[in-house]
Parts: sequence; structure tokens; C-alpha cells
Amino acid sequence: MSPTFLLHHCPIYLGPLAESIPSWLKNQDYSQVFVLCDENTRQNCLPYFLEKTGLPYKVQWTEIKSGEGEKTLATCEKIWQSMLDAKLDRRVLVVNLGGGVIGDMGGFCAATWKRGVDFVQVPTTLLSMTDAAIGGKTGIDFHGIKNIIGVFQQPAAVFVDPVFLQTLPQRELRSGFAEVIKHALIGDPNLSDRLLSMETIRSANWTDILQKSIAVKVRVVQEDPLEKGLRMLLNFGHTIGHALESWFLETDEPLTHGVAIYIGMICEAGFLMGKRDLRAEVVALGQNVFPHLKIDPNIFPAIWERMQQDKKNSSGTVRMAVPDEMPFSLKIIEPDQLAVERSLTFYNTLS
Repeated sequence: MSPTFLLHHCPIYLGPLAESIPSWLKNQDYSQVFVLCDENTRQNCLPYFLEKTGLPYKVQWTEIKSGEGEKTLATCEKIWQSMLDAKLDRRVLVVNLGGGVIGDMGGFCAATWKRGVDFVQVPTTLLSMTDAAIGGKTGIDFHGIKNIIGVFQQPAAVFVDPVFLQTLPQRELRSGFAEVIKHALIGDPNLSDRLLSMETIRSANWTDILQKSIAVKVRVVQEDPLEKGLRMLLNFGHTIGHALESWFLETDEPLTHGVAIYIGMICEAGFLMGKRDLRAEVVALGQNVFPHLKIDPNIFPAIWERMQQDKKNSSGTVRMAVPDEMPFSLKIIEPDQLAVERSLTFYNTLS
């Protein structure tokens, strides 16, 4: 099976694991395979993965708890301890079988184990298939700030099998859908049209949607692998969105990544001044998928405080990346606290 995309020597396969992984492994020379999963992917995905791939190696695996709250140094210590107990050498292949948390943290642990060993991403959620597994970002959260510790490290390969989407609850499909919307808005009007014509999120032609969405991510990362310019476009909605996600993570009602980013895109789109009504586009693409949540204005200052730690900031100035008039066109916005709070207030007025 040939790769669907090639990103900086990293092949990305879109199709059944039974065809992609055995074909890729023919040209590799690993001594061991170590699979990282959580309780959900161990039950719903690991048996399928082992059956379909028929790996010709000794396979060991370890399980961590699911959820963004687990993406910490403490969990990394548990993973590294499991790697030590498994006596993993430098010729091991680490397989990250799961969503964005597994991919981010497993990639980080592999990139730092014995100064770096190969890992592959086998994303099992829509969020990780279309975004998190692709591009070489690895990392963890620290003191309530998302992805503040990490490294750029390309996986040896990415294997996207849409069959895993059948295992996802509606909540998880919705979470990944925000990233698909983002890719449509920054680089593919045809993908926007496809999403608008979709009857329900369950009835989507995921193979077609994934191919279009991944193509946007690949093009951006190819042009800017280390996020010095254009790649910041992939953070559209994430300056406010990550701050919301981080704040609500510490409450009894955490937001999914997708809901937080969708709210962030609505808020940040309002800062684009020009012919393009970006905010209307965001609302149109997500109004039948995402619930509308009221945000307590009393937490607005706390959201602004968390935005101070965003990775795009420069010299103490908060910076947002929004798509400009044309596809793959970046505009940097530098809002003040009052402007951000007004954007959040506007979101609350939507019905």
C-alpha cells in the first residue's frame, strides 16, 4: 500500500491497517514493539490492531488513564517506568494507539526515551486523525497550561484507519469535528461545502472528509514545520479555546477540546476586519453539531490570564492567528483584555 501523503519523510496512510502497516514494516528493522493505549483503546482498538497487523515482533503494551487531565509529567513517569520494565532498547517501535492525549504524550515519551526512539501514530479519534497525530508536535500540559512542555519530533509513520470512528461516542466525534471545520476555513472551500451538505455527523463520508482535512494540515506543515509563520494558522481558535479548555478542566464540567476550540473560533473570527465574514462561516459550519453554552462573565479575567501563557505570544503581547481573505493566508491579531471579553460576551448572545 502506498502512502496517501508524505510529510517530511513521514508517510501518512489513509486506509485499513491490515494493508498499511504490514506493507510499511517490510522495509523496517525493529527488535520490539511497545503499544501505548488507554482503557478505551485497549478494549475497543487493541484487539483489532493486533489481529489486523499480525506484527512479526514481540509486542508489549501498557495502559494509562484516558483524558486531558492525565497529560502530565506524572503520567510520563509511569510510561517511562513501563518502558524500563519492558527493557526497551533503541530499536524499539513505540505505537501510540489512541487519541490526541495518547499521541502527544506517547510521542513525547518516545522522543525522550534513550534520547529518542521511533514511534508511529495510530489515531483512533477524529481529532487525532485530522490534526493531533500529524505534524510532529509532541508534549504535555503543565500547571494547567496546555502543551507547554514538548518537542517537535516527526513520527516514523502515521496510520489512519477510519474504522475506529465507529467506536466513538457522539461527544468524541463532535470534538474532532472542530478541527475539520478549522481546516476547511483556512485552506479548502470545497471541504466547507462538503460539511455544509452533510446531513448528520454520523452519516459523513469520513474517508473523503479525512483526505481533504489531512491535505490542509500537510500543506501547512510542509511550508512551516517549526511554526515560525504560516503554521500558526493551525492555531485558529486555540488562543481563546485552549484558555477555556484549561479553565474548565479544573471544574466539575470540563469542555471537550472541540467545543472549546469551536467557541474560540467564533470569538477570534470577530477580530478579522474585511470582506470575509469569517464568524458567520464558523457559526454556519458548526451550528448543527455543537451545543451552545453560556460562559459565566465572572471567569473572563481568568480566561485572559491563561491566554498570557499562549505559545504564540511575543514580548508579553497576546497574539491570535486567524485566516485572512484567501486560503492559506495568515493574519496576526493582538487583542487587549477588553476586546477578548467583548468577544466572549458576543458568543453568549448567540442562541
